[in-house]
Amino acid sequence: MSASKLAVVMGLSLAAYAFIARPRILRWGATDEEVASAYPGADLIPDGKRSATMAVTIDAPPSVVWPWLAQMGYRRAGWYSWDYLDNFGRRSADRIHPEWQHISVGDMLAGPDASAMENAWEVAASVPERFLGLRASFDLRGRRFNPAESRPRSYTDSLWGFLLEELPGGRSRLIVSGYWSLQPRWLQAPLSFIFLEPSHWIMQTRQFTNLKRRAEGMYYQ
Repeated sequence: MSASKLAVVMGLSLAAYAFIARPRILRWGATDEEVASAYPGADLIPDGKRSATMAVTIDAPPSVVWPWLAQMGYRRAGWYSWDYLDNFGRRSADRIHPEWQHISVGDMLAGPDASAMENAWEVAASVPERFLGLRASFDLRGRRFNPAESRPRSYTDSLWGFLLEELPGGRSRLIVSGYWSLQPRWLQAPLSFIFLEPSHWIMQTRQFTNLKRRAEGMYYQ
């Protein structure tokens, strides 16, 4: 294929992603109201930009779904997604572990002896059976910083949120969204477009599938 034809193919592929695939990825499974509604955690990430809003209906009440969320983390229950990509090959739990159910703001969702990056997610908000907010705050050299203090010159500061809405008939709506702030600011849009949005979609849809199967399986036992 000539260089000119390759450029045309790449241009058409990019346009198809930008105008057809990307709008669906950014709101996968979510209703217009869920996309437009205020989402918890905006106050936690100063200058943060709202990320994709994705949602799934689970045929189990929030009281059944919440324990699966509460026990997430590396060297805990995992993330219920593609384990070889986000859990170092460890298989995510397929049962509820009572020892991992008591989480509080400030807790790290990782087991003992995890490294800094494995310890990425800190509990920033926890309202049982309602909302879980996980925060990752690092400078661009991979060193964690305390968001309560001043931010470094270059950093990434993000919130990954899990909002549970109770539905009639013993069902739940799980709405996942969050906020992201990056310095230098000019990097945020291209990184979102090229890497963050598609990779998040791949991992989040897998997590939805596995969470739904686990919660519904336990509820209907």
